[in-house]
Amino acid sequence: MNRDEFISVVSGLPRSGTSMMMRMLDAGGIPPVSDGIRSADDDNPKGYYEFERVKKIKEDTDWIPSAKGKAVKMISKLVVELPEGHAYRVIFMCRRMEEILASQKQMMERRGTVRDDGPSDAVMAQFFRKHVADTLERLRSGPQFEFIEVDYNAIMSGAAEAAIARIDEFLGGDLDRAAMQAVVDKNLYRQRAE
Repeated sequence: MNRDEFISVVSGLPRSGTSMMMRMLDAGGIPPVSDGIRSADDDNPKGYYEFERVKKIKEDTDWIPSAKGKAVKMISKLVVELPEGHAYRVIFMCRRMEEILASQKQMMERRGTVRDDGPSDAVMAQFFRKHVADTLERLRSGPQFEFIEVDYNAIMSGAAEAAIARIDEFLGGDLDRAAMQAVVDKNLYRQRAE
C-alpha cells in the first residue's frame, strides 16, 4: 500500500516518547498533522506535535481523509476510536512504566496539579498495564489497523538504527533514516530507571 493511502499514527501512553517519534517521522519525510496550539515547554522543549481535533474523534472525523500520507499523534485512549473505512499504520510507543510515571509526576508538579490523595504508583502502573494490553488487543482486532510496538528505551540506549529500519519498512520504505536518527536527543531522556 502506498503511503498516501494510509495514515501513520503515533500512539502510546502520555510520556512514552510519542512526541519524539513524531519528530523522527517529520525528519524522515512524513509531514505531521499538527496545529501548534500546544507550544513547546520545559516538559517537551522540542514541541508536542499535537492536533486538538483528535481529542473529539468520536464526534469529529472530517479531518481524517486529509491526514492520509501524513502522521498524527493520538494517546492510547483515543487511537482505538479511529473509524473503519480508512487504513491506519500505528506506531505504538512502549517505555518502562516507572519512567512514564516519574515523567508524568514531574509534569504535574510543574503544573501544580499533583494530588496528595491520588493513587499510588503501583495502582497507576497496574491500571496503565491493563489499559495498554486492552488497547493492543483492540488494535489487533480492528480491520482498519496495522501496528508495531517501538521501544523508547531501546532507541535511547543505542538501538535507534534497528528501530528506524523497522519503522521505515512498516511505513512503506523511502524514509530518510539518517535524518530520523539525527533528531534522537538523549539529553531529553530525563527520567531513567536504573
